[in-house]
Amino acid sequence: MSMDQSLEMSAQQAGPGPQRIIVATLDTLGERMAGPAIRAWEIAAHLSQEGHRVRLLTFAACERQGVGFQTARATVESFRAEVEGADILIIQGYIAATFPWLRTSGCKIVIDLYDPFHLESLEVEKYEPMDQREAALARALAELGAQAARGDFFICASEKQRDLWIGHLAATGRINPEVYDADPSLRSLIDVVPFGTSDADPVQTHHPIRGRVPGIGPEDPVIIWGGGVYNWFDPLSVVRAIDLVRAQVPTVRLFFLGMKHPNPDVPQMDMATRTRQEADALGLTGTTVFFHEDWVVYEDRINYLMDADIGISTHFDHVETAFSFRTRILDYLWAGLPIVCSRGDSFADVVEARSLGRTVEVEDVEALAQAILELLTDPQESQRVRQRVSEVSQEYKWRRSLAPLRAYCAAPYRAADHERVARGAHAGRIPVISAVRRDLRSTVHVLRTRGAGGLAEKVRWRLARLRR
Repeated sequence: MSMDQSLEMSAQQAGPGPQRIIVATLDTLGERMAGPAIRAWEIAAHLSQEGHRVRLLTFAACERQGVGFQTARATVESFRAEVEGADILIIQGYIAATFPWLRTSGCKIVIDLYDPFHLESLEVEKYEPMDQREAALARALAELGAQAARGDFFICASEKQRDLWIGHLAATGRINPEVYDADPSLRSLIDVVPFGTSDADPVQTHHPIRGRVPGIGPEDPVIIWGGGVYNWFDPLSVVRAIDLVRAQVPTVRLFFLGMKHPNPDVPQMDMATRTRQEADALGLTGTTVFFHEDWVVYEDRINYLMDADIGISTHFDHVETAFSFRTRILDYLWAGLPIVCSRGDSFADVVEARSLGRTVEVEDVEALAQAILELLTDPQESQRVRQRVSEVSQEYKWRRSLAPLRAYCAAPYRAADHERVARGAHAGRIPVISAVRRDLRSTVHVLRTRGAGGLAEKVRWRLARLRR
């Protein structure tokens, strides 16, 4: 019997019955959704299929109705009533610290740590003033402290991420005698729930790129960049590599799938601007390199992906890279695309070990061009890779990846150290204390350099930012 089957069987045998479950996200729920919303949506959909009563809440726009579960926009005022009526709350992102009453909530709380946003913030805020960068990191650490202080069960996206989060939980006092004695493996406290691919096999219903986008012919080979252009990615090397590839394959086309994030609160990043500038400087825009401005409708993305020959993902050598989980590569797997990617993240290891395409060193433009050429000019190799990709994609179906969470929701429990947590006998306040210390240092610095007037201006700026 496989691990998935045993998890499912134990859940069915031990479960107390359907649960009232709230899944909460900060991202937009609509036809066009980014990673956090997609993950929350699929969690809600699959838990509702288990017979649970599920409500998916967002603090952003809610423009989409669920099938088998309810969706709604939550407000600061309404959220508490929603949670008080639930048995289980599943949260991601900046929620726990915003609602300190969650510490004493009667529901069981699952913390989704698939996005290490404290590491991500180091790059997102890289070009901002130092006090703003420190404040962003302090907010992230305060949120993680609040999550660690209350979570009954934690989930993340990979074993490597799990190592990171075990270290974090240990530092906040959550790896303690009660937890260890209950389960020395710690799987009952934190387990791996990867991002998944659709349970349905991919089917293309129309061609939105080939023969449709001006400048891309029906037979042109297409390399697709299947997601947002963020500062920790390296699309510049891809643009430069395509410039080299076209010397041998003049009809090659590079297609960036989504330049405008569906959540209006997420600004366009510096890297998106630089990528356009690089394509312009090389004379490639509109002839070899194409930018799809709007985010693609969630259900329609498979048509774009299946119009491509290769899925590509490149990044810089950042700490974010080491613990990331590139959801766009899952889409490549689902669509059966050969993959070309930078080495250094967990998916690159899979691509290399399972021969799913090619991996190259970070920022190696010539190696990137060569990898693309190998897959474009050798149809037999490309077909062999596609077959392996199709086989491996079965391992990442949503139903399979969500097995630990499904098992928890079928038989939910308090963390083994819940009483300790309730008494506050842990070190979970450390990040909050650190945040306060940073603010104090910043206050002293402003007083010394800009005086009382400067401090008043700083306070007004901070309040306005918090209101936003």
